[in-house]
Amino acid sequence: MDITRAPDSGTDEPGDASAPPAPAAPASDSLGRKVRSAARWSLINTVVLRLGNFATGIVLARFALGPAEWGVYGIAQTVLLVLLSANELGVGLAIVRWEGDARRFAPTVLTLSTLSSGLLYVALFAVAPTVGGLLGSPGATDVLRVMCLCVVIDGVAQVPGGFLTREFAQGKRMIIDALNFVLGTAVTLLLAFEGWGAMSFAWGAVAGNLVTLIGCWLAAPGTLRYGWDPEQARALLRFGLPLAGASMLALAVVNVDTMVLGATLGHVSLGFYVLAFNMSGWPVRIISEAARRVSFAGFSRLADSPRALAQGFGRALGMLITGTVPLCVLLAGFAEPVVRLVYGSQWAPAAAALPWLMALGLIRIGSELAYDCLVAVGQRRSLFLVQGLWLVALIPVLLVAARLNGIVGVSQGHVLVAGGLVVPVFLIALRRGGIGLGLIARACAWPFLGGAVMAAIVLGLQLPFGDGPLALLVIGTIALAGYTVCVLPSRDFLRGVRPDDRPHRVRHRASAPGRPTRQDMR
Repeated sequence: MDITRAPDSGTDEPGDASAPPAPAAPASDSLGRKVRSAARWSLINTVVLRLGNFATGIVLARFALGPAEWGVYGIAQTVLLVLLSANELGVGLAIVRWEGDARRFAPTVLTLSTLSSGLLYVALFAVAPTVGGLLGSPGATDVLRVMCLCVVIDGVAQVPGGFLTREFAQGKRMIIDALNFVLGTAVTLLLAFEGWGAMSFAWGAVAGNLVTLIGCWLAAPGTLRYGWDPEQARALLRFGLPLAGASMLALAVVNVDTMVLGATLGHVSLGFYVLAFNMSGWPVRIISEAARRVSFAGFSRLADSPRALAQGFGRALGMLITGTVPLCVLLAGFAEPVVRLVYGSQWAPAAAALPWLMALGLIRIGSELAYDCLVAVGQRRSLFLVQGLWLVALIPVLLVAARLNGIVGVSQGHVLVAGGLVVPVFLIALRRGGIGLGLIARACAWPFLGGAVMAAIVLGLQLPFGDGPLALLVIGTIALAGYTVCVLPSRDFLRGVRPDDRPHRVRHRASAPGRPTRQDMR
């Protein structure tokens, strides 16, 4: 969909300051180089930061905070993520998606984003005691009020951050995120060991987000400039509000389990679940977040070429699934020994939910990529319906599952709804966007086969080898070798090489004078 014209608007653009110009031609070689470079930087950035967060979580879980504090943090984080999904009304994406000179409408975007995020924070501040009580943690009020200051900071940072994403400047973004991590982690650790409990997470998040705002402003100078154009504002809201609604639904889908558990089982059980959910997010965050920092911008440039978009989506999905399946299988197969080894035996109850959450993580990776693609091609209504259906189906299933089987039941309910209902609906939406089922099946077939082989190896060898650290290393190595053999046939597809594009070696055989060879007759 051409979002340079506001939906249901009959006004074309050239020369009109109220809407950006029409999208440029399909992606060029230069775009491909930018995307590849940005993807590399983004992957390095995400891996380094996630490893740092992983180490920080181990320290906090072992020496400073218990399940109750993690439960309060989980509630505050859930509310924050839901607010962040709509804090700028979706208009920030226009900086990335719309072609032409984005600086013409950036001041209006900044004004809208700042106003909306400020109003959201005021509303949250007022209802924080009620929200904490409904979610089973009345003591979370102050944590909510502090942590959600990030909503306002993020609203201001949307414009300079959007320019960095638009220009694929992931190298600069890596430096900014590293500074965010260093300061935010230092504040969190200092306060946690001083006995601040869950509040340490809140102030650490605020400090880190302030660093991000300052860093983005310095990396994209001149972008923090307020302004107002009523025509631009109307066009931006028509573009952004459906996306903000869909994004809020998507975040609600991922975080409604926290609300259900907090309200039904209390914050101690919630603490175990939050730890398991964070572990299941390791592959999602390391691989999927790295891809999503460039996927939306890349899909947006390909949106006018259906064939190029389909090929780009297929390769991206294939690479994500290929890289994620082995991590998911290993964490699911080694759930209990890994939890005990990394976090300590007091966190062992979290391991029971982890295998199911790993399956959910794999589904999330595919659905998040599909989300970006559907936004880029303008399938906003379909996207909104998919996310709404997911949330409506999920809430009653989780409520029943939590009472029947605790955190394991919630994990199983997630997988049941996502795999049985949402994946088929996403496939239909993608098909309407020009991406066929055959392409998706080709991208996933070999990794799924490899995952099945890995699971068989892990289950077959755990009994004779045991679950000690050395045994896990040996079994994991054997399983990864089996997976590698299984996915080798997909290497040409992942590189975008067609069979008829590969060079052929021709064997020249001696022949009698005057007798043509088989090569000559071609």
